[in-house]
Parts: sequence; C-alpha cells; structure tokens
Amino acid sequence: MPSVLTLLATAALVLAVAVAEAVPAPPPTTCGGVTVPYPFGISAGCFLPGFNLTCDDRSHNRPARLLLPGDGSAASVQITGIFLHNATMRVLHAASINLTSVRHTPAIGTLGLPGNGSEPFVLSYEHNRFVFVGCGLHAFLWNTKGQRSIAGCQNYCKLDDPRHWIPTAEGGCGECSGNGCCQASIPTYEPILPSYRVEIAGVTHSKVLRFVALIAEKGWIEGVWCRMGGPSWPFRRLPPPDLSMVPVVLDWAYPGTAPDDLDEASSICKSNHSFYVDMANPFRSGYTCRCTPGYYGNPYLVDGCQDIDECADPDQYPCYGECTNLPGMYQCRCPKGFHGNSSMVHGCVRSSTDQIIRLGVGSGALLLVLALGTIFLVHKFKAYMKKKIRQRFFKQNHGQLLQQLVCQRADIGERMIITLEELEKATNNFDKSCELGAGAHGTVYKGILSGKHVAIKKSKIVIQKEINDFINEVSILSQVNHRNIVKLIGCCLEMEVPLLIYEFISNGTLYKHLHVRFPISLSWKDRLRIAVETARALTYLHSFASTPIIHRDIKSPNILLDDNLTVKLSDFGESRYIPIDQEGIHTNVQGTLGYLDPMYHNTGHLTEKSDVYSFGVLLIELLTRKKPVSYKSPQGFALADHFVSLLSDGKLVEILDPQVANEGDGEVVDVALLAAKCVKYRSDERLVMREVEILLENIQASKEFYSDVTDDDTSGEGTNLRQGIDIGLGLEEEESRSLLKHF
Repeated sequence: MPSVLTLLATAALVLAVAVAEAVPAPPPTTCGGVTVPYPFGISAGCFLPGFNLTCDDRSHNRPARLLLPGDGSAASVQITGIFLHNATMRVLHAASINLTSVRHTPAIGTLGLPGNGSEPFVLSYEHNRFVFVGCGLHAFLWNTKGQRSIAGCQNYCKLDDPRHWIPTAEGGCGECSGNGCCQASIPTYEPILPSYRVEIAGVTHSKVLRFVALIAEKGWIEGVWCRMGGPSWPFRRLPPPDLSMVPVVLDWAYPGTAPDDLDEASSICKSNHSFYVDMANPFRSGYTCRCTPGYYGNPYLVDGCQDIDECADPDQYPCYGECTNLPGMYQCRCPKGFHGNSSMVHGCVRSSTDQIIRLGVGSGALLLVLALGTIFLVHKFKAYMKKKIRQRFFKQNHGQLLQQLVCQRADIGERMIITLEELEKATNNFDKSCELGAGAHGTVYKGILSGKHVAIKKSKIVIQKEINDFINEVSILSQVNHRNIVKLIGCCLEMEVPLLIYEFISNGTLYKHLHVRFPISLSWKDRLRIAVETARALTYLHSFASTPIIHRDIKSPNILLDDNLTVKLSDFGESRYIPIDQEGIHTNVQGTLGYLDPMYHNTGHLTEKSDVYSFGVLLIELLTRKKPVSYKSPQGFALADHFVSLLSDGKLVEILDPQVANEGDGEVVDVALLAAKCVKYRSDERLVMREVEILLENIQASKEFYSDVTDDDTSGEGTNLRQGIDIGLGLEEEESRSLLKHF
C-alpha cells in the first residue's frame, strides 16, 4: 500500500504541474497589504504544488493576514513579505522565550521555530541570528536532544556607558555586541530543526532575574534595542511587549534536484530570460528560478522577466552622455562633438572643431590609406594569431604525447586528430540549436562529421585537471574495443580545454530513463539486460583489456542507451590503469557519493572491487528506481545500506519499484542478493566482476526457462538450476527460500 500511495502522489504532482502549464498564471494578488507573486497563490489552481498560502480575512476586528498553510488561527505563522530575487520570505513568529533563573541555577527552555525542514520552507541560515538579552551571562543554543551546543554568546552590562543604548542621530542604538545584548550566527553545518534547547548559565546575582532568548532576522534587534531600554532592561519586571512576535526569514525552493537539461526546467522557469539556482542549504535539495542579469520581474511567468531600462535609473546605472537601452544591457556614449569617459561626471570633453577640420583636410588621403592598410593588416594579424593560439593550445594539450600514443596504429593516428575548423563546420559554429545537454563542467553538441552523427564534448572549465582527464580518457578509449563501451572517434587539441568526439548515442542516459523522462520506466526485462551488458563491459575492462582498467565512476548518468536500449558505458576521465602485477593502487579519492566504495573512500586504496561496489549500487538503483546520490531512509541510511537492511529482514518488497515487483519473479530476489553481495563493506568479501557477469547471465537465462519448467517440471531440472544460482551467490537453500517467501 505505501508503494501505491507513492505512485498516486507522484501522479498527482505531475498532473498539478501539467495543469499549471496549461492554465496561464494569474497576476499577483494581495492579502493584508502583502503582494502574493506566482508561484505562490491563495486561490485554487493559482500556485505551484506546495506553494499555496492562506488569506485570513474572517475577522472584522483586525486587518487581513497572509498565512502559511495551517488552521488560520491566531497562532498561525503570518507572512509579511515574499521576495523572488533571493527566494526568501519574512514571517512573524513567536520565536522567543522568556527565562527566569535564580542564583547559580542555569535557566533552560525550548525555542520553537517556523520552517521545520519540511518542503518548501526552511529557516534561513544567512538571514537570521540567535540573540540573547541579559547581564553577566552565557547563552547557549543546543540541538533539541541537548547533545551539543551549536551557537552561543555572552553578555556584560556596563550601565554607565550610554553609547550602547542612547539613540543615535540615525535612530539606532549601537550594535548588539555584548553589552546587555549579544548575538551569534546559526552554523550552516547543522541541519535545520523545528526547535532548539536554550541554556543560560553563569548567574552571579542573588535575586530572581528574567532574560530573553530568540532567533530573529539579522539586523532586527538593533532597531528595538533602544525601545527595550538598553542594558538596563534585564532589571525590569516584565519583558517589552514588542518581543512577543519577531520577524524570521525563511528560505523556499521548489523541491527536488534541478534538471540536467535547461529545456526540462522550462516547466518551472517560464521566462525565456531565466535560469535556475540550486538551494544553498546543504541538508535539503531544491531549486529556484532567477531572471538573467539585465532583466527583472517574475521568472516563473511567461515573459515575466522584463528588460531593465538602465537609462531610466541613472542613480543605479550612471551615464553622463547619451544613454541607449539595449536588451539585457545599455550603451552610454559621449554626445556628438565630445569624447572621453561618459560614465563619469564631466567625463565628456568638447572636441576642438577647428583642429578636427584641419586634421581631416590635411590627412584625409593618408587616413584612407591607413584605414585600408589597417584592415588588411588586422585581417592578416588575426589569422596569424589564430594560427599561433591553436598551435600553442595543441602543444599545451600534450599533442606530441597523443601522437606518440596513436602512432602504434596508423588507422588511429589518421583519424584521431580532428581540426577545430572541421568541428565548427559540423556544429554550425557550435550553434545553440546543436546542444544535446549542458552540465556544470561543459556542453555536449551534436554534429555531422564525414556524413555520420557524432557527439562533441566541450568543457567550459579551464583547469589543469580537465586537461589531465582529457588525456586519460583518450589514452583509455583509444585502446579499448567493446560493443558496450562508447566509441571514441577523435579529439581536437586546438582549444584551451580540448574537445572529445564520440559516436552519437541517440537515446540518452539510463538515469533519465529511470528518473526523468517517463512515468512508466524501463521494463524489468530491459533492466536485467542492461545490468548484464554493463557487467560485460566492466569484465572486459578488468580482465580482458591489455592493461586492467578501473572505471572509478560507475553510475546511471554514465550509461548511455542507443535506439535498441543497448548499453554504452561512457566517461572515462577518472579511470585508472592497474599494473598487471598489482592488485590496486593508492590515489586521491574520486567518484560520486552514493556510488562510491566506502572502503576506498576511507583508505584511498583503489582496486577492481571498487567498481564492483559501484555496480552493486547500480543494481539496487535498477531494482528500486531510487537515486543513490540523494536517497535517505527515515533512519538516515544511504540507499545501499537501507536496501541490505530490508533484504536481511525479509522486507525487500518495501523498497522495490512496484513495476519490478509486478513484472519480475524469483529472479528479482536473485538479483537483490547479488547486489547485496557486491556492496559488502570489505572488498575481499565481494565477488569479482567476472563472477558477477556469469551469475547475471545465469539469472537472465533462467528467467524464461525457470518460469516454463516450474509449471510441469517432473525432472527437477528447474529446481537444480535455481539452486545453482543460490549456491553461486553463497547462500544456504533455506535462506534463499525464506527471502523468496517474503518477496
């Protein structure tokens, strides 16, 4: 039943987004004087999923209030401002506690807060502070269970120093920096909690004292410090009334991981002049939309980001000449007859007309000759510099090393080196319409080279590591030949970061088939075949290549699929050779969290078993359709650990993809047991890749055979085959039967 509910919730979310795309978003509304911009809304169908708000206008004795979703009571969290430019929201909340203590007795209380980590609202690290008001005391902010303090500050009260509490000419009262009032940042390495424990210690007075501890928006406490009476406040009998509700800032974001392709983000970021930004909170995934520089407005609406007219705002965009507004920018020039710096006051200086006329008449012919000569020389100089730059990049990018690498085979040497001119022609000068996808490290373009479609990988990060990874990938792929490994066509060395050219794989990545593209994913039969083909590719690298190769980054985004869903293993930038006479090497740890071998992560010792662990996680991903990088169980376990735990308890069905559970049979348990065998912590307890390949091929072969013979098998052949698989996995027959019974 939980799996069915999950599917229904997913379908509802997809339907809600589809409806939001079909119906144009409404203009901003208001409630209680607060503007409510889309994606937020207070009416049905006028907001994105999870961004609905409540407008409480039922009371005639008070103004309308904009509230976070709740019961609408007086205790609900009131919103006083929503800000699209930095994805924050200001709310009023009773985020303070009054504490009473006697001599030598610590005061302890619990501080409840809005934004308890549930999507899409969380407490902002950057825009809030922990504040304490008192004298001669230390204040500590602990996590809820009191396990450790995460923030704190201390106060002293110098009552005869008026600089800290007498109002200044600007209306402030000095900083809250230790004289009766102190504050501390909330550390970003701590997860956001719904409540915190507060402890006040160091009381030296004999009489009963009252103190206040709170979490509030950064800078707010300085505005009320005067009205509180400065350091003399703690000796009053009651706290000031304006501390009953304090402003707190929340971060908000659209839940989930930002899509790899910009086109897919268009369902949320509607404006053509918008882009998405990942949420800065390290304990929660999510993303928001922003207008590109030079534009302002609402990126969630079609045409919501409008061009900024810089010429209409000279204070922000100074121009002391002729200002011309352009899309996303502006141009500032001195008026005709003036020259100089038009962005400075008096920067444009009037030209001498007589001198210009004399120079024009006397030197007109010479200027014409110089102009024509300059054009010719500039053209020649640009061509020369272009050639020199390409030659420098070629040498810088280890061109001679690559020539030595490919000279052993003339056929490789003839086709490996491709000129930049050929690639520019193949991609229409790297036109945006030829982009296949873009990521953090670069862009992949589709082109036609020698009449064949190719994929061209162009990096946008200019660092030595990118060049080293390029050399490594060329070195490996030019020496392997396997039907399940992507084929390297050639490389171009004439740019600062070289380009790689691969065969074009038309059907995207396994990651997109499992997690992005379709509500109904790959069939169980296709997933099993993909697992077998990936195992064959890894077995080839480990056992049959001239020098053993460890891929070091096995994950679903690095597995490409062609039109027939045939596996093409890719991305060998992090791969390493292993000398034949060695079992492993020590390296800097590289890989993707969630797939990374924990023993390699802890020791830095890289072996073939590290790929086996990553492949085991891939098997679990195929079985569960869950993302290893971001998955966390309710107990905080990663995907591999939670899967093995449920398998050991006979609760495999709780984590299986419902589609796998419906389409699969006993072989699902066999694959699950094999995956558990691959993700053992100790590398010497894992199988080698050749054994994994053989077992998977047996499981695949037995799927159809076992289903046929179990109906009318009189010879026991089907049972023997199933037992053979269980023995190959290192299981007792009773253990396998027990797990299969639970499944």
